[in-house]
Amino acid sequence: MRIVLGVGGGIAAYKVASLLRLFTEAGHHVTVIPTEASTRFVGTATWEALSGNPVSNSVFDDVHQVNHVRLGHEADLVVVAPATADLLAKAATGQAGDLLTNTLLMARGPVLFAPAMHTEMWQHAATQANVETLRSRGTAVLEPATGRLTGADSGPGRLPEPEAIFDAAMALVQGSSDFQLPLAGRTVTITAGGTREPLDPVRFLGNRSSGKQGVALAVAARNAGATVRLLAAHMEVPPPAGVEVVPVETALQLREAALAAATDSDVVIMSAAVADFRPADVSDTKIKKRDGHSDPVITLVRNPDILQELVERRNARSADAAAGHQLIVGFAAETGDSEGDVLAYAEAKLRRKGCDLLVVNHVGTDKVFGQDTNSVVILARSGSEPQEAAGTKTEVSAAIISRIGFELNSVSPRA
Repeated sequence: MRIVLGVGGGIAAYKVASLLRLFTEAGHHVTVIPTEASTRFVGTATWEALSGNPVSNSVFDDVHQVNHVRLGHEADLVVVAPATADLLAKAATGQAGDLLTNTLLMARGPVLFAPAMHTEMWQHAATQANVETLRSRGTAVLEPATGRLTGADSGPGRLPEPEAIFDAAMALVQGSSDFQLPLAGRTVTITAGGTREPLDPVRFLGNRSSGKQGVALAVAARNAGATVRLLAAHMEVPPPAGVEVVPVETALQLREAALAAATDSDVVIMSAAVADFRPADVSDTKIKKRDGHSDPVITLVRNPDILQELVERRNARSADAAAGHQLIVGFAAETGDSEGDVLAYAEAKLRRKGCDLLVVNHVGTDKVFGQDTNSVVILARSGSEPQEAAGTKTEVSAAIISRIGFELNSVSPRA
């Protein structure tokens, strides 16, 4: 695939070298077009060495090849990173003052912008208007990551991690030419892993959750353009790049983090395996096994129902029309028994919890937990037909995120 990689004039330009390496190692032919300002941060020699191709930002170099027309026409994909406020403005208004902006005007394939700038610049009405203009034309604009910026402050404006940009670019190419990131501009909170309820300083009550499905959901939501917050309980896999990670251990800690995160989230996905019970008493010292003493009796108390509380708080806020609609997705890890099958229990849970979507797993000692594959049924409170999804957890996550995007954009479009 022929890729044009435009590099904007921001300090984050140094991170784009890693993105270039990802493209070339995947076998793609990459032409780098840095802006003049960007060469103050990373020189053309770096881009030539990593791409294996000559680098220019002038429309007057190799005039006989008509590069200002040819590069855009021939590109299968154009990626701009970092996309500064200046570059977004020029692209939105159709300016053509250098080789990169000329190429953007000539591009007929998909175009992806990965913004990076100071928080106030990103949130300025002019920048937001330019982003909306570009998206309305079918151009993909990622949300910037949130975190430490160039100075001592932090906030939204960091360049997404190179892996996140690469994944989004590949997803963009695999879609149609009018592809738009379905969760662009949305904030998604996802819980993942299994909670652990301490018995003493050494022991705990836990479950078999590995966190693989939650992490796959975080990747899929990130690739769909969302700002992702991952509330991570115990996980056997590392969190993905390009998402905010909030570590938790117990169900009570997860409840506190989830309620706080939900206040500014468009979507909350409760995919973590949350313990239903916790020990009533936690020993300050290790519980000893002693001859001649009776075995300890552990009394359990019920943990709060986080999913139901999220729904209740969402419904209370919904009285305020300005609050907008928040989509809440629950997960049900069910086993059937003599009184009902998996779907019967799941449908009852959906009615009881009141969430918008419920993703149902049929679990067992050799099913779902810790595995790389999954098979789910997505139930909707609206009563629409159940949707099945099966395959790797990455494929299942893509189906879930696609369904969430459909629900958000068809039922409650963002203002």
